[in-house]
Amino acid sequence: MGFEVAGEVLALLVLAAFCAGFVDSIAGGGGLITIPALLLAGAPPVTALATNKVQGVFGAASAAVYYARAGQVDPHAVALPAVGAFAAAALGASLAAWLPAETIRAGLPVVLIAIAGWFAFRRGLGDEDRAARIGPWALWAGVVPAVALYDGLVGPGTGSFYMLALVALGGLGVLKATAQTKVLNSASNLGGLAAFALVALPWWWVGLAMGAAQVAGAQIGARLAVRAGARLIRPVLVVTSTALALRLIWEQL
Repeated sequence: MGFEVAGEVLALLVLAAFCAGFVDSIAGGGGLITIPALLLAGAPPVTALATNKVQGVFGAASAAVYYARAGQVDPHAVALPAVGAFAAAALGASLAAWLPAETIRAGLPVVLIAIAGWFAFRRGLGDEDRAARIGPWALWAGVVPAVALYDGLVGPGTGSFYMLALVALGGLGVLKATAQTKVLNSASNLGGLAAFALVALPWWWVGLAMGAAQVAGAQIGARLAVRAGARLIRPVLVVTSTALALRLIWEQL
């Protein structure tokens, strides 16, 4: 077995994946850490995105399994939405060359800062469910596939968009929304990877090594999130969404 990078570079990528898995399991935004790390390691942009999908699948799935075991996910309720997220993300990734992904990316900082502000200042956001603003079919068959399509097409901030949809529109408590976001994220990551693998060659061995580290970080983060709930998830979500917005602004400048 030969890794695609030198040993010391691999060690740094594994460390980055561990940190990303920890952050992503709580509030999303792990790609804020891993994609720059892969680019710095010499991966071409498309390879970096594809490899990020490889390792991201493991972290999100690991967190989803822990949340399910902790009673925060009903597998029967999210099974069909996860299938829809997989298909929509695969479609988005396959259309990335023809749709205006860069135009969408240009407006992301404003949207992400708005999401951060909503979670920071919205009163009454806790772990208790509230009345939904839209019906379950509109949420699961409309909003969620739209977010998954975006995940395959562009990617950054997907966890924040899932969270906003589930909390603001679906009425879920913050902890339960985080748990279901991980299920949907793992499905859309897998769908994006399936499409990316046809047009790009991921660093498979690097992605698998990073995936193992993602699992470790995600398990620690998910445990903390279950214990602390909204008290931990809300501030981490605000920080990661703001940091991602600032990074995108810096890239555009």
